Amino acid sequence: MKKNTKSVKIITLAPGHFHAGLVQKSMYPEVSDVVHVYAPEGSEVQSYLDMIEGFNSRSENPTHWKEKVHIGADFFKKMLEEKVGNVVIIAGNNARKTEYINESVKAGLNVLADKPMVVTPENFPMLEEAFKTAEEKDVLLYDIMTERHEITTLLQRELSQIPKVFGTLQQGTSDNPAMVQASVHRFSKIVTGKPLIRPAWYFDVSQEGEGIVDVTTHLVDLIQWEAFPEKIINRENVNIAAAKHWTTDLTLAQFSKVTGLQSFPDYLDKYIDNSLLKVYSNGEIVYKINDIWAKVSVIWNFDEPKGGDTHYSIMRGTKCNLVIRQGEEQQFKTVLYVEPTEGRDLTDFEKNLSTAVKTTLAGKYPGVDLTKLSDKQYAINIPQKYKVGHEAHFRQVTEKYLKYLKNDNLPNWEVPNMIAKYYITTTALKLAREKK
Repeated sequence: MKKNTKSVKIITLAPGHFHAGLVQKSMYPEVSDVVHVYAPEGSEVQSYLDMIEGFNSRSENPTHWKEKVHIGADFFKKMLEEKVGNVVIIAGNNARKTEYINESVKAGLNVLADKPMVVTPENFPMLEEAFKTAEEKDVLLYDIMTERHEITTLLQRELSQIPKVFGTLQQGTSDNPAMVQASVHRFSKIVTGKPLIRPAWYFDVSQEGEGIVDVTTHLVDLIQWEAFPEKIINRENVNIAAAKHWTTDLTLAQFSKVTGLQSFPDYLDKYIDNSLLKVYSNGEIVYKINDIWAKVSVIWNFDEPKGGDTHYSIMRGTKCNLVIRQGEEQQFKTVLYVEPTEGRDLTDFEKNLSTAVKTTLAGKYPGVDLTKLSDKQYAINIPQKYKVGHEAHFRQVTEKYLKYLKNDNLPNWEVPNMIAKYYITTTALKLAREKK
């Protein structure tokens, strides 16, 4: 696949999620400024176009995208027939996302897809087929894993690879996993400085997907990426021990606040009980990869007045635990802690940790240093310049994808690990539903 200046031409397909717009928050040297948009008529494509116009008209570092919009009920068929670009961005309603992915790669188009690529166990084989077809067609299919670029996660991974500090990853147990990734989110939030308006279908799990197959995609990905860096994980390496899901209940007033609608659409009637909209947005999975026990958990609240979304992550090593906390104590900012395990020579441990931070971490991320909070807890101090925020991570992911396009390949572990990741989420959903 030969690439030259401006050789990447973006097609944005049915942009129904604000992530579609965030990919274009910046310009890229190798990407044409003309973007072709194929979508059904409605407020969602207009919200996307408004976001792009906001980027184009901002005073600082404005973009200069030229949007060529194709609206109509036959938008997908028309996109496949016209093929005016070579990279399809897919971020929106998840009901047909796997189909969009599969048919796009069949047409010889590269695909950069927002998570999740698949939301039902029934469609998982279609996703497997898409990856096989992508290889045959020599196109790159990739999902947007922004959380790999979050600085505390990067440093947690770095420290876990230093035996003098971390030792080795424990195996853990089903009750006390070696790795835990948990997050709490809000339906009501601010994005690019404005209240986020969510489409009504976002609350229909047949269109958005349940929480156990949606946000957990990031958490499952982080466990694989940190515990087994650049190692191939096949679905045969995975054993799911337990999975559960439960609802977040919303009043009509809450629903109206985040959608702008004054009533529930008819297709949400099946989720309404005693005037409450019951959304299966919460989920938990306990599973084992090889011999390592892991747990992921996601919770959605309507709002959290005291702060923003929260994240918790722990890697249990034989010499220390690496813990990311993002709660009220941390002012809802992620903080990475290093906590030596029982039986450590604390003087020796502190010496090794201090050396690792000053050399390995600060060598890659100048300015990073260490604060001793107690004999049992240290905090990694991270300069503000590395805390770029969730929205900026979309540029980082896109830049990495463009590099893969230029080299005409993905790392050999990426595709099997994506397949394993979605096997975990969809199989867990099946298990959670069977337990009801």
